[in-house]
Amino acid sequence: MCYNVIGDKMDRSHIDKISGSPEDRLLLAKLWDKINAGIRRNIPANTCFLSPREQEMARFLFGDQPGLLYFGGFDDAERKMLVYLPDYLDDRSLYDEDSPMVCLRATYFEADALTHRDFLGALMGAGIARETVGDICVSNGCCDFFVSAEIADYIAQNLVSAGRTKLHMERISLCDANIPEPEIREIKDTVASLRLDSVIASGFRIGRSLAAQYIQAGKAAVDGLPCEKPDKSVAEGMKISVRGLGKIKLAAVNGRTKKNRISITIFRYV
Repeated sequence: MCYNVIGDKMDRSHIDKISGSPEDRLLLAKLWDKINAGIRRNIPANTCFLSPREQEMARFLFGDQPGLLYFGGFDDAERKMLVYLPDYLDDRSLYDEDSPMVCLRATYFEADALTHRDFLGALMGAGIARETVGDICVSNGCCDFFVSAEIADYIAQNLVSAGRTKLHMERISLCDANIPEPEIREIKDTVASLRLDSVIASGFRIGRSLAAQYIQAGKAAVDGLPCEKPDKSVAEGMKISVRGLGKIKLAAVNGRTKKNRISITIFRYV
């Protein structure tokens, strides 16, 4: 199964069409209630943080409604809120003090070398719902993470450690967040076509038949959406994740070679 559902207008009946599970249906109904209430009253409204897959479902549900945008605190954020802004506001308001999102900074002893998993585990251990937490950006001795404004004070007061490492918490401006550059390995290769299995095989240096097996087993996602079709066409800029292998991006399609193969550049995230 491969999702490619982008609507052009709001239609609540789409909830049943795109829900893959009762959990999807419940989530989309909550998103609809929050955003539609904001639109009807012409006041700002926002959802919880959404995964890439949930964002794509929301795009289909709400279509091209004016005033809607996806906001994660920085341009390349993976987890984002769906936000409705009335026409008397612009996106700069999302960085004001009354923003629906807050950035918290945890500082700690650098030699302890904490990871994303350590912080996510600490947050979940403190009883924080995953939907209230956006991206977690870890660097040496510091971690900036984005949270829903209503939960920020609770986290600042209760997240005192990650494992055995003590944390010092403070609230910072969204504009001051430290966003580490992703570590990538550049791969240049040629493929016969831009099929999903071909791109995965190239990016992870595995055989195309094995790549197809990963896809058919439901382990692959394109731009956050599950895809089980090995022959799906991949376009420049698309991000592909494969459970057990990692994540890649088709960074560039460079044209045809003399042997009529397609030259590509892939970024593999390490």
